[in-house]
Amino acid sequence: MGIGLGIVLLVIGLILVLDVVQFDVPFIDQHGLGWIFLIVGALAIVLALVMNAQRSRTKHIEERRYNGESGGYGGGYGPPR
Repeated sequence: MGIGLGIVLLVIGLILVLDVVQFDVPFIDQHGLGWIFLIVGALAIVLALVMNAQRSRTKHIEERRYNGESGGYGGGYGPPR
């Protein structure tokens, strides 16, 4: 989802910076808003890629402990003998 959001912001920023769509709102600077969207979109893509790389490097370890007195079941709980 982060990569998709970054791409959308990047495209909107490029549209505003390159004057593909013109709108006339006196209190909004179209180029400034476009550059903000470009920077935020690029940061979103980079952060999403970094987080995905960290997620793929994690290891999951399953640890099982057995008590030798109870026949393989911990704490003496288990099927009757």
